[in-house]
Amino acid sequence: MGNAPIGHNVSLERRAWNIRRHAILMGEVQGQGYIAQALDIADVLAVAYFHAMRYRPDDPDWEGRDRFLLSNGHYAIALYAALIEAGVIPEQELETYGADESRLPMSGMAAYTPGMEMSGGSLGLGLSIAVGRALGLKRKHSEATVYTLFSDGELDEGSVWEAILSAAHYKLDNLIAVVDVNNQQADGPSTSVMAFEPLLDKLEAFGWFAQRIDGNDLDAVRSAFDAAKAERNRPSLIIADTLMGKGVPFLEAREKNHFIRVEAHEWQLALAALDERKPS
Repeated sequence: MGNAPIGHNVSLERRAWNIRRHAILMGEVQGQGYIAQALDIADVLAVAYFHAMRYRPDDPDWEGRDRFLLSNGHYAIALYAALIEAGVIPEQELETYGADESRLPMSGMAAYTPGMEMSGGSLGLGLSIAVGRALGLKRKHSEATVYTLFSDGELDEGSVWEAILSAAHYKLDNLIAVVDVNNQQADGPSTSVMAFEPLLDKLEAFGWFAQRIDGNDLDAVRSAFDAAKAERNRPSLIIADTLMGKGVPFLEAREKNHFIRVEAHEWQLALAALDERKPS
C-alpha cells in the first residue's frame, strides 16, 4: 500500500472522492480545464496511490519508490489532485494551479512538480519512457515497479505500439500500464478517429497480460492492480473503461467534454453534486 502520511485507514472510496474534489477546486481557479478526465480517472489514481504503490511523501525522489509516469500530460490536474491527497504536495498549493511560478502548471512538468516523473505534452511517449525506466530498473536489480497512464487517443501513435512490442520482448514484469478508454479525444470519439478494437485481443497477441475492467468500479480496479503485480515474465496492461465527468451528473451527461469551460456558477454546483455522494 502507498505510504501516505496520515489517514491510512481512509477508504479508497473516500480517497477517490477527495481526488475529485481537489481537481474541481483547481479547475475553479482557472475556470476551465480537463476536469472530465480528472473525474473519470480518480478511481484508478486512488487505487494506484493508496493500495498498489510504494513511495515516501516526504521524499518523492526516494530511489526505492515505484514510479508513476503520466503520459497524457493534459491529465496533470488529476495527478496533482492525487499527489495532494497523498501528501506529496501541500493542499494549499491547489490555489496556485496554472499560475505563473506555480509548481502546478497546466500540463505536467517534471522539473516543477514533486512526484511528477515525466513531462507530458506531446502524446504517445509515456509508454516508451516507461519501458526504458522499467528496463533500467530491472538491470539495476531494483524491486521498484513502473506504472504509466495513457489515454485511448494515444493508441493512434505508432510509438505506443513499438513500446508494447519492446516491453513484451524484454519481459518487463515490473511494468504496469493503464489506458484510460473514455472514448473521447479532441477530434471526436476515439474509436471513430482511429479504430483500435479489439484491444484486449491485440495486447494478448503482443505478449502482454491484459485485463479489461470498469475503471470506475473500485473493487475491479483494485483486483486488476493486484493481478498485474502478481504477474511474472511479461508486462501488464489494464484497459480501464471510464465515464467522463464521473461523480458529477451534469458533467457526465455532456456530449462533448474533452476540454470544458465550466460557467462560474457551475463550479459550486459541481462541488454540491459531489458532496451529495460523499462516502464515509
